[in-house]
Parts: sequence; structure tokens; C-alpha cells
Amino acid sequence: MTDTQWPVYEVFHQQARGEAHVHVGSIHATDPEMALVLAKEQYARRQACVNLWVVPVEAITATEYEDSDIFERGTDKSYRETWGYKTPKTVRARDKEATGE
Repeated sequence: MTDTQWPVYEVFHQQARGEAHVHVGSIHATDPEMALVLAKEQYARRQACVNLWVVPVEAITATEYEDSDIFERGTDKSYRETWGYKTPKTVRARDKEATGE
């Protein structure tokens, strides 16, 4: 932390119980308690909110872009994707093109 800037906190809010927390932005605050107060004023005042999380940026660990190979699938599971399925309408249109109708 520099002398002129407070630490950065990422803010997540939950619109209703049971829903996932969603990242809504970031704020600068002196400590976690102040971060909650500022997050409430900034992100929970105008929209529905039942819970807030504030996380110091230093606590977030991310993958490196150079490590993209860890996201590659080990096996072909394209059958799980919706683009792999043809609807009857699509099949009929393809058949009409093939027959020239």
C-alpha cells in the first residue's frame, strides 16, 4: 500500500438468498469494515441486495494466460454442447437445399 492510496477491495453482492454472489465493482477502503460500509453505499443502495462480500485484491489468485493449456479438455465432450444438435427444422432446410426444392 502506498501512502497516498487505500487498499483496493473487490465487491460481490447477492440479490436474493440462495442466488450466487456477483462481482459488481471495486472500492478503496482503509480496512474490511470500512470496505463493507462503502460497498453498501456504492452498490447496495439502488439495487436489491441481501448480502455483500468484500475481498482484498491481494487475496485473489488468478491463472496466467500462458497456462491456457490447463483449460483444454482431456476428452471430446462436444455432445454436451447445444451446437452439436440439429433441430428438425434445420435438417429439413438442409434436405431442401440438397434436393433443390
